[in-house]
Amino acid sequence: MTGILIIGAGHGGTQLAASLRKHGYGSAITLVSEDPELPYHKPPLSKSFMQSSDQKIQPLRVEAFFESNDIELRMGEIATGIDRVAKRVTFKNGKSLAYDQLVLATGTEARKLNCRGHDLDGVFSIRTAANSRAIRERLDHTTDVVIIGGGFIGLESAAMLVKQGHCVTVLELAPNVLGRAVSTEIAEAVTCELQQTGVDIRCSLGVDHIAGEDGCVTHVVTTSGEHIAAQLVIVGIGAIPCTSLAETAQLEIENGICVDGNLKTSSSDIYAIGDCVSFPQVQLGQRIRLESIQNATEQADHLAIVLTGGATNQYARLPWFWSDIGVMKLQIAGLRNGEIEKVVVHRDDRLAAVYHYSANKLVSVETINGAGEHMLARKMITEGFSPSKDALALTNLASIKESFKQWKTRISTLSASL
Repeated sequence: MTGILIIGAGHGGTQLAASLRKHGYGSAITLVSEDPELPYHKPPLSKSFMQSSDQKIQPLRVEAFFESNDIELRMGEIATGIDRVAKRVTFKNGKSLAYDQLVLATGTEARKLNCRGHDLDGVFSIRTAANSRAIRERLDHTTDVVIIGGGFIGLESAAMLVKQGHCVTVLELAPNVLGRAVSTEIAEAVTCELQQTGVDIRCSLGVDHIAGEDGCVTHVVTTSGEHIAAQLVIVGIGAIPCTSLAETAQLEIENGICVDGNLKTSSSDIYAIGDCVSFPQVQLGQRIRLESIQNATEQADHLAIVLTGGATNQYARLPWFWSDIGVMKLQIAGLRNGEIEKVVVHRDDRLAAVYHYSANKLVSVETINGAGEHMLARKMITEGFSPSKDALALTNLASIKESFKQWKTRISTLSASL
């Protein structure tokens, strides 16, 4: 047997290889990565790893793990085509690999800035360890940094860089940072905190072009005509799914590689997981694509069970997210869409959480520096419990826990009587 071939060794692909062995898969597993480095954690790239050369990459698994679990890890190889009839994947180096089942975990690539000067020396995105290393090599000689895009990566970088003493300006085209990912209340709280640390955040402002001298960036020119000094520019304007390999196999594509509830593509022997896929999301009742480590790793574990003959129900894990922005740990449980009613909760004179309801049902909770409340929210949404929308009641976290406990007791009692 040829076994399972996994293209992409990020969080999803690496977890899939590990989960396959965990669930008893006994045939060959080949894990292929474009990156020449041992698979590594991505979140530190915009924070601790970028701070100094003393920071080491954090591997997802040590090299001995792949050897001891008989997982063939092929690094620095770029897949270029899929032959569905021959069941082979071709590579840029001229080699090819056969498969019984193929899994695409190709992730995303940075959305490119489409303006003059985007290719100047000193303009970077943060997608790989190589990107982050290149940035940190310049920091000792950099005073002014402009970050284009007020998303999670941009704000994480801004918080770290201003703490190191750099002059940081964030340019965001939308009216608020963090776009549609969070509520306006959370976005405003994050903005206020970063501004207090010295980050200059400018929303509703675009980039006309990036200017430079002798091929190196010197400043960013905004759509309002302002010139902002910059020896370093970090572009964080989102990501697009890597679907080019899937397209060579003529797989169905719609905002990512389309998969069904068990992560199978439009080809019976090809599956896909992680940031590159659009899938039927159970809580929202619609097809979506998520950029989330949690989603990638949990889809990987679900698919491992599918491929070892154990799963029959479709993937239905509750999505959750996190971002460490300076001293703020922002965590989100669940997804919101359509008509939403918000309950904003303050504790100790600070914004603590925002609860989102749809038709009186709790669907999402955002928290700042509230790990316990985040975990509670995940349990409540997963089990279908919606606490009272009375804002005064919500300010008392202990009362929410007690109400949830009593509700579970009633449900358990009712189930036992049936």
